[in-house]
Amino acid sequence: MRIGLVIYGHLEIVTGGFLYDRMLVNHVRSRGDDVVVFALPWRTYPRHLGDNFFSGLARKLESANLDVLLQDELNHPSLFLLNRRLRGRVRYPIVSIVHHLRCSELRPAWQNTLYRWVEKHYLDSVDGFIFNSQTTRRAVAEVLGGVKQWVVACPGGDLLKPSVKPEDARRRALEPGPLRVLFVGSLIPRKQLHTLIEALVQVPRDLWRLDVVGCLTSDTTYTRRIQAAIDEHGIGGQVSFLGTLTGDEMARRWAASHVLAVPSSYEGFGIVYLEGMGFGLPAIASTAGAAHEIITSGRDGFLVPTGDARKIAMHIRDLATDRQKLAQMAAAAVLHFREHPTWQESMASVAAFLDEMVR
Repeated sequence: MRIGLVIYGHLEIVTGGFLYDRMLVNHVRSRGDDVVVFALPWRTYPRHLGDNFFSGLARKLESANLDVLLQDELNHPSLFLLNRRLRGRVRYPIVSIVHHLRCSELRPAWQNTLYRWVEKHYLDSVDGFIFNSQTTRRAVAEVLGGVKQWVVACPGGDLLKPSVKPEDARRRALEPGPLRVLFVGSLIPRKQLHTLIEALVQVPRDLWRLDVVGCLTSDTTYTRRIQAAIDEHGIGGQVSFLGTLTGDEMARRWAASHVLAVPSSYEGFGIVYLEGMGFGLPAIASTAGAAHEIITSGRDGFLVPTGDARKIAMHIRDLATDRQKLAQMAAAAVLHFREHPTWQESMASVAAFLDEMVR
C-alpha cells in the first residue's frame, strides 16, 4: 500500500501528536508499505488558510500515486477547502488523524466559534477518521452530528520500555526527602505550568522540588511569564528547567521522580500521563479532555478542575506528607499501565483500518 501523509513541519517534532504520527509511519513501513510525507511550513493560522489557494499542495496531491491519504487534523486550516477541490479528481480516500480539536481548547468563545466553523468544514471533507481517544471521537461527532468510518487507537506508553515493578515504585515513594514533582510538556499556556507554580507556592518549600521538561521556545512570552512568577515567589532554587529530553535521559528523569503534574486545560489523550505511570508516577491532570480515560482519580492519580491551584496544592501536600499513600498510588499506576495497549497493538489496529478503507 502507498500512503500519503500531510503534516506541518517534520515528523521529528517532540510533541505527543507528532509522536503518534511517527509511530504510525514506522509501523506501516515495517510491514512493507510506502509512505510519502507532504510537509507544509509551520506558519500563522491566517497564512495556513491561504495554503488552500497558494501552496501548490493541491497539484501535488492530485498527481500523487496513492492508495490512501492521511492528514494530521492539525493541518485543517490548510486543507478545509483544498480537500473539496480534490473530490472527483483523486480516487484514494482521505483519512484524518485527529489528536484533538482546536476548538476544544480553552480560549475566548468568539475565537472558538471561528475555529469550530473551519474545523467543521474540514472534518466534513474527509472519508474516515483515526482518533486517539473516545473523548476525541465524541468531540468530532458533536461537531459533525455523527461520524462514519472511524477507529479509536489510543497511544501507547511503552516507547521507553519501562521495566519498573510495583515494589520498585513503592520503594522509591518511601525514600526520604522532598516530593519530586515532574512537569513534562512544551511551555505553552494550554499545559498550565503557571497553575502548577501557583499551587506549589501554597505548599511548604521543604516538601517539594519541581523539574520542568519541555521546549522553552514554543512560546517565549509564556516562558518569560513563568520565569517572572518563579522570581516573584522566590522559588528559583526549587525549580529546574531541563529543556527537551529524549531516550535514556527521559527514562532516568521518570525513574527519579515521584509524581507527574501536568494540569493542562485540555488534552486529546495525554501520552505523558501513561508514560509516567509506566515508571510508577501517579499523575495530576485536569478534568477537561481525555485524561479521565487514563487516570482513575484517587487510585493512580488525581483529576482536578481546570485552573484549580488550591486542589493541586492539596494533593501535592498529601502525597509529600503521606508516603504510604504515595507508595500505594505509585504501585497502582504501574499496574494500570500494564493493562493499556502497547504502541504495536494500537498501530496494528490503525493499519487494519486503513486496509479496510482501501478495499
